[in-house]
Amino acid sequence: MGSFARALEDFFTLHHLALPTDQAERLAAGRRQRRIEAVPEPLRQAVAAFNTSRMRAQDRARRAGTRPRSNHTLETALAALRDLALFLVDERDKNDWTLVDVHDVEAFLATLPKGRKRRLTVLRQFFRFARSQKMLLVDPTRQLVAKETNGFRDQTLALDQQRELFRRWTTDKHVHPYEAVMGMLALLHGASSSEVRMLKTDDIDQQAHTVRLGKRPHPVPLDPASWTVLQRCLAHREAWRTDNPHVMVTKGTKAGRSPASTAYLSHVLDDCGFPPRMIRSTRLVDLVNTMDPKLVAAAFGMDPQATLIYIADHVDPGRLPDR
Repeated sequence: MGSFARALEDFFTLHHLALPTDQAERLAAGRRQRRIEAVPEPLRQAVAAFNTSRMRAQDRARRAGTRPRSNHTLETALAALRDLALFLVDERDKNDWTLVDVHDVEAFLATLPKGRKRRLTVLRQFFRFARSQKMLLVDPTRQLVAKETNGFRDQTLALDQQRELFRRWTTDKHVHPYEAVMGMLALLHGASSSEVRMLKTDDIDQQAHTVRLGKRPHPVPLDPASWTVLQRCLAHREAWRTDNPHVMVTKGTKAGRSPASTAYLSHVLDDCGFPPRMIRSTRLVDLVNTMDPKLVAAAFGMDPQATLIYIADHVDPGRLPDR
Protein backbone atom coordinates (compact mmCIF):
# COMPACT_ATOMS: atom_id res chain seq x y z
CA MET A 1 0.00 0.00 0.00
CA GLY A 2 1.44 3.36 -1.04
CA SER A 3 1.24 6.70 0.73
CA PHE A 4 -1.80 7.82 -1.28
CA ALA A 5 -3.72 4.65 -0.42
CA ARG A 6 -2.80 5.05 3.26
CA ALA A 7 -4.04 8.64 3.19
CA LEU A 8 -7.36 7.52 1.69
CA GLU A 9 -7.70 4.79 4.30
CA ASP A 10 -7.06 7.25 7.13
CA PHE A 11 -9.59 9.70 5.69
CA PHE A 12 -12.41 7.20 5.21
CA THR A 13 -11.86 5.45 8.55
CA LEU A 14 -11.64 8.79 10.38
CA HIS A 15 -15.03 9.83 8.97
CA HIS A 16 -16.53 6.36 9.64
CA LEU A 17 -17.04 5.71 5.93
CA ALA A 18 -15.02 2.47 5.81
CA LEU A 19 -13.39 -0.12 8.03
CA PRO A 20 -9.59 -0.12 8.38
CA THR A 21 -7.70 -2.62 6.25
CA ASP A 22 -5.42 -5.33 7.56
CA GLN A 23 -2.37 -3.73 5.96
CA ALA A 24 -0.32 -3.70 9.18
CA GLU A 25 -1.11 -7.34 9.91
CA ARG A 26 -0.18 -8.43 6.38
CA LEU A 27 3.12 -6.56 6.59
CA ALA A 28 3.86 -8.18 9.95
CA ALA A 29 3.05 -11.61 8.53
CA GLY A 30 5.47 -10.97 5.68
CA ARG A 31 8.24 -10.00 8.08
CA ARG A 32 7.69 -13.14 10.15
CA GLN A 33 7.71 -15.31 7.03
CA ARG A 34 11.00 -13.82 5.84
CA ARG A 35 12.61 -14.60 9.17
CA ILE A 36 11.37 -18.19 9.04
CA GLU A 37 12.61 -18.65 5.48
CA ALA A 38 16.06 -17.44 6.55
CA VAL A 39 16.34 -20.43 8.92
CA PRO A 40 18.31 -23.35 7.38
CA GLU A 41 16.04 -26.02 5.95
CA PRO A 42 16.78 -28.80 8.50
CA LEU A 43 15.84 -26.51 11.41
CA ARG A 44 13.03 -24.56 9.78
CA GLN A 45 10.05 -26.80 10.58
CA ALA A 46 10.43 -26.45 14.35
CA VAL A 47 10.70 -22.67 14.11
CA ALA A 48 7.61 -22.52 11.88
CA ALA A 49 5.67 -24.65 14.36
CA PHE A 50 6.77 -22.38 17.22
CA ASN A 51 5.59 -19.35 15.27
CA THR A 52 2.20 -20.98 14.61
CA SER A 53 1.80 -21.70 18.31
CA ARG A 54 2.61 -18.10 19.23
CA MET A 55 0.13 -16.78 16.67
CA ARG A 56 -2.61 -18.96 18.18
CA ALA A 57 -1.73 -17.60 21.62
CA GLN A 58 -1.90 -14.05 20.29
CA ASP A 59 -5.32 -14.69 18.80
CA ARG A 60 -6.61 -16.26 22.05
CA ALA A 61 -5.36 -13.28 24.04
CA ARG A 62 -7.17 -10.88 21.73
CA ARG A 63 -10.40 -12.83 22.01
CA ALA A 64 -10.10 -13.03 25.80
CA GLY A 65 -9.40 -9.31 26.13
CA THR A 66 -5.99 -9.82 27.76
CA ARG A 67 -2.68 -8.35 26.58
CA PRO A 68 -1.49 -10.23 23.47
CA ARG A 69 2.13 -10.26 22.36
CA SER A 70 2.84 -7.46 19.91
CA ASN A 71 4.01 -8.12 16.37
CA HIS A 72 7.38 -6.64 17.29
CA THR A 73 7.79 -9.17 20.11
CA LEU A 74 6.95 -12.07 17.82
CA GLU A 75 9.34 -10.83 15.12
CA THR A 76 12.15 -10.32 17.62
CA ALA A 77 11.76 -13.90 18.86
CA LEU A 78 11.91 -15.28 15.33
CA ALA A 79 15.01 -13.19 14.61
CA ALA A 80 16.74 -14.69 17.67
CA LEU A 81 15.85 -18.23 16.58
CA ARG A 82 17.03 -17.47 13.04
CA ASP A 83 20.38 -16.27 14.38
CA LEU A 84 20.68 -19.36 16.60
CA ALA A 85 19.92 -21.71 13.69
CA LEU A 86 22.50 -20.03 11.46
CA PHE A 87 25.03 -20.19 14.29
CA LEU A 88 24.41 -23.91 14.82
CA VAL A 89 24.83 -24.72 11.13
CA ASP A 90 27.77 -22.43 10.37
CA GLU A 91 29.75 -22.50 13.61
CA ARG A 92 28.81 -25.76 15.35
CA ASP A 93 28.05 -27.93 12.30
CA LYS A 94 24.73 -29.17 13.72
CA ASN A 95 21.64 -29.64 11.54
CA ASP A 96 19.22 -31.07 14.10
CA TRP A 97 17.67 -29.52 17.20
CA THR A 98 18.16 -32.79 19.10
CA LEU A 99 21.93 -32.32 18.88
CA VAL A 100 21.91 -28.93 20.60
CA ASP A 101 23.44 -28.90 24.08
CA VAL A 102 24.06 -26.30 26.74
CA HIS A 103 27.54 -25.50 25.38
CA ASP A 104 26.07 -24.56 21.99
CA VAL A 105 23.58 -22.21 23.62
CA GLU A 106 26.27 -20.65 25.82
CA ALA A 107 28.51 -20.07 22.79
CA PHE A 108 25.62 -18.42 20.93
CA LEU A 109 24.73 -16.15 23.86
CA ALA A 110 28.38 -15.11 24.14
CA THR A 111 28.28 -13.63 20.63
CA LEU A 112 26.08 -10.80 21.93
CA PRO A 113 26.66 -10.37 25.68
CA LYS A 114 24.37 -7.35 26.07
CA GLY A 115 21.46 -9.30 24.57
CA ARG A 116 21.98 -12.39 26.70
CA LYS A 117 18.95 -11.94 28.95
CA ARG A 118 16.58 -11.11 26.09
CA ARG A 119 17.84 -13.93 23.88
CA LEU A 120 17.83 -16.47 26.68
CA THR A 121 14.17 -15.70 27.42
CA VAL A 122 13.27 -16.48 23.80
CA LEU A 123 15.37 -19.64 23.69
CA ARG A 124 13.77 -20.95 26.89
CA GLN A 125 10.32 -20.46 25.39
CA PHE A 126 11.31 -22.20 22.16
CA PHE A 127 12.99 -25.22 23.75
CA ARG A 128 10.12 -25.70 26.21
CA PHE A 129 7.75 -25.71 23.26
CA ALA A 130 9.99 -28.12 21.31
CA ARG A 131 10.21 -30.50 24.28
CA SER A 132 6.45 -30.42 24.78
CA GLN A 133 6.03 -31.36 21.10
CA LYS A 134 8.51 -34.28 21.46
CA MET A 135 10.95 -32.61 19.05
CA LEU A 136 13.77 -33.15 21.59
CA LEU A 137 14.25 -34.91 24.89
CA VAL A 138 16.35 -32.45 26.89
CA ASP A 139 15.94 -28.71 27.26
CA PRO A 140 19.49 -27.25 26.95
CA THR A 141 18.46 -23.93 28.52
CA ARG A 142 16.99 -25.36 31.73
CA GLN A 143 20.12 -24.82 33.84
CA LEU A 144 21.20 -21.52 32.28
CA VAL A 145 20.90 -18.22 34.10
CA ALA A 146 20.92 -14.70 32.79
CA LYS A 147 23.97 -13.69 34.87
CA GLU A 148 22.99 -10.04 34.75
CA THR A 149 22.73 -7.63 37.63
CA ASN A 150 19.89 -5.17 37.80
CA GLY A 151 22.19 -2.21 38.43
CA PHE A 152 22.52 0.61 35.93
CA ARG A 153 25.64 0.17 33.78
CA ASP A 154 25.09 2.53 30.83
CA GLN A 155 26.95 5.80 30.28
CA THR A 156 25.70 9.23 31.29
CA LEU A 157 26.59 12.77 30.26
CA ALA A 158 29.03 14.92 32.18
CA LEU A 159 27.90 18.33 33.37
CA ASP A 160 29.83 20.22 30.68
CA GLN A 161 28.32 17.97 28.01
CA GLN A 162 24.83 18.74 29.31
CA ARG A 163 25.54 22.46 29.18
CA GLU A 164 26.85 22.18 25.63
CA LEU A 165 23.72 20.33 24.50
CA PHE A 166 21.48 22.82 26.28
CA ARG A 167 23.14 25.74 24.47
CA ARG A 168 22.95 23.88 21.17
CA TRP A 169 19.21 23.25 21.40
CA THR A 170 18.26 26.67 22.75
CA THR A 171 20.51 29.04 20.78
CA ASP A 172 21.55 27.35 17.53
CA LYS A 173 18.91 28.17 14.90
CA HIS A 174 20.42 25.69 12.43
CA VAL A 175 19.48 22.72 14.62
CA HIS A 176 16.41 20.88 13.37
CA PRO A 177 13.33 21.57 15.55
CA TYR A 178 12.69 17.85 16.03
CA GLU A 179 16.20 17.31 17.39
CA ALA A 180 15.84 20.27 19.73
CA VAL A 181 12.45 19.29 21.17
CA MET A 182 13.37 15.65 21.59
CA GLY A 183 16.70 16.51 23.20
CA MET A 184 15.26 19.09 25.59
CA LEU A 185 12.42 16.84 26.71
CA ALA A 186 14.91 14.03 27.36
CA LEU A 187 17.56 16.20 29.02
CA LEU A 188 15.31 18.19 31.36
CA HIS A 189 12.17 16.05 31.69
CA GLY A 190 13.46 12.49 31.19
CA ALA A 191 11.18 11.83 28.21
CA SER A 192 11.73 8.60 26.31
CA SER A 193 11.72 8.32 22.53
CA SER A 194 8.32 6.61 22.59
CA GLU A 195 6.82 9.41 24.72
CA VAL A 196 8.03 12.06 22.28
CA ARG A 197 6.99 9.94 19.32
CA MET A 198 3.41 9.58 20.56
CA LEU A 199 3.09 13.21 21.71
CA LYS A 200 0.07 14.88 20.06
CA THR A 201 -0.94 18.51 19.72
CA ASP A 202 -3.96 17.82 21.93
CA ASP A 203 -1.56 16.86 24.74
CA ILE A 204 -0.20 20.43 24.86
CA ASP A 205 -1.87 22.95 27.15
CA GLN A 206 -1.11 26.37 25.71
CA GLN A 207 -2.44 28.16 28.78
CA ALA A 208 -0.71 26.20 31.52
CA HIS A 209 2.45 25.46 29.47
CA THR A 210 2.21 21.73 30.20
CA VAL A 211 2.31 18.55 28.12
CA ARG A 212 1.12 15.01 28.72
CA LEU A 213 3.89 12.48 28.15
CA GLY A 214 3.12 8.79 27.77
CA LYS A 215 1.58 7.15 30.82
CA ARG A 216 2.59 9.84 33.30
CA PRO A 217 -0.31 10.46 35.70
CA HIS A 218 -0.02 14.24 35.65
CA PRO A 219 0.79 16.88 33.01
CA VAL A 220 4.45 17.86 32.87
CA PRO A 221 5.08 21.61 33.36
CA LEU A 222 7.66 22.95 30.92
CA ASP A 223 10.32 25.50 31.73
CA PRO A 224 10.62 28.56 29.47
CA ALA A 225 13.48 27.08 27.45
CA SER A 226 11.64 23.82 26.75
CA TRP A 227 8.44 25.69 25.94
CA THR A 228 10.23 27.90 23.43
CA VAL A 229 11.76 24.88 21.72
CA LEU A 230 8.36 23.18 21.60
CA GLN A 231 6.75 26.24 20.02
CA ARG A 232 9.47 26.28 17.38
CA CYS A 233 8.71 22.64 16.65
CA LEU A 234 4.98 23.39 16.31
CA ALA A 235 5.75 26.26 13.93
CA HIS A 236 7.80 23.88 11.82
CA ARG A 237 4.93 21.40 11.87
CA GLU A 238 2.45 24.02 10.63
CA ALA A 239 4.42 24.31 7.39
CA TRP A 240 3.47 20.71 6.56
CA ARG A 241 -0.26 21.58 6.33
CA THR A 242 -1.19 18.20 7.73
CA ASP A 243 -4.09 16.73 9.69
CA ASN A 244 -1.78 14.34 11.50
CA PRO A 245 -2.38 14.91 15.23
CA HIS A 246 1.21 14.14 16.30
CA VAL A 247 3.80 16.81 17.01
CA MET A 248 6.48 15.07 14.97
CA VAL A 249 5.33 14.72 11.36
CA THR A 250 7.47 13.29 8.55
CA LYS A 251 7.08 13.00 4.81
CA GLY A 252 5.75 9.49 5.27
CA THR A 253 3.16 10.40 7.91
CA LYS A 254 1.97 13.87 6.88
CA ALA A 255 -0.83 12.40 4.71
CA GLY A 256 -2.06 10.03 7.44
CA ARG A 257 -2.56 9.98 11.20
CA SER A 258 0.10 7.52 12.34
CA PRO A 259 3.12 8.61 14.40
CA ALA A 260 6.62 8.83 13.02
CA SER A 261 8.40 5.50 12.75
CA THR A 262 10.65 4.18 15.49
CA ALA A 263 13.53 4.07 13.02
CA TYR A 264 13.12 7.78 12.29
CA LEU A 265 13.15 8.67 16.00
CA SER A 266 16.31 6.62 16.54
CA HIS A 267 18.26 8.95 14.22
CA VAL A 268 16.81 12.34 15.22
CA LEU A 269 19.68 13.03 17.65
CA ASP A 270 22.49 11.74 15.43
CA ASP A 271 23.84 15.24 14.78
CA CYS A 272 24.38 16.00 18.46
CA GLY A 273 26.47 12.84 18.91
CA PHE A 274 24.57 11.30 21.83
CA PRO A 275 21.76 8.71 21.75
CA PRO A 276 18.38 9.47 23.36
CA ARG A 277 18.80 6.68 25.91
CA MET A 278 22.00 8.19 27.32
CA ILE A 279 20.44 11.65 27.62
CA ARG A 280 17.32 10.32 29.35
CA SER A 281 19.36 8.09 31.66
CA THR A 282 21.40 11.09 32.75
CA ARG A 283 18.26 12.81 33.97
CA LEU A 284 16.87 9.70 35.68
CA VAL A 285 20.15 8.99 37.48
CA ASP A 286 20.25 12.55 38.80
CA LEU A 287 16.62 12.51 39.96
CA VAL A 288 16.75 9.08 41.59
CA ASN A 289 19.95 9.86 43.49
CA THR A 290 18.69 13.20 44.80
CA MET A 291 15.05 12.28 45.47
CA ASP A 292 13.03 9.33 46.68
CA PRO A 293 12.99 6.69 43.87
CA LYS A 294 9.34 5.99 44.62
CA LEU A 295 8.43 9.63 44.00
CA VAL A 296 10.31 9.55 40.70
CA ALA A 297 8.48 6.37 39.70
CA ALA A 298 5.13 7.93 40.56
CA ALA A 299 5.89 11.10 38.60
CA PHE A 300 7.11 9.21 35.52
CA GLY A 301 4.43 6.53 35.61
CA MET A 302 7.05 3.82 36.07
CA ASP A 303 7.14 0.69 38.17
CA PRO A 304 8.93 1.38 41.49
CA GLN A 305 11.40 -1.42 40.75
CA ALA A 306 12.35 0.24 37.46
CA THR A 307 13.83 3.29 39.20
CA LEU A 308 15.79 1.29 41.77
CA ILE A 309 18.32 0.13 39.16
CA TYR A 310 19.56 3.72 38.91
CA ILE A 311 20.43 3.80 42.62
CA ALA A 312 22.08 0.37 42.89
CA ASP A 313 25.61 1.75 43.46
CA HIS A 314 24.64 4.84 45.48
CA VAL A 315 25.02 5.16 49.22
CA ASP A 316 23.79 8.23 51.10
CA PRO A 317 26.73 10.13 52.61
CA GLY A 318 25.00 10.10 56.00
CA ARG A 319 25.16 6.29 56.11
CA LEU A 320 28.94 6.18 55.62
CA PRO A 321 31.17 5.99 58.73
CA ASP A 322 32.80 9.26 59.75
CA ARG A 323 36.51 8.82 59.17
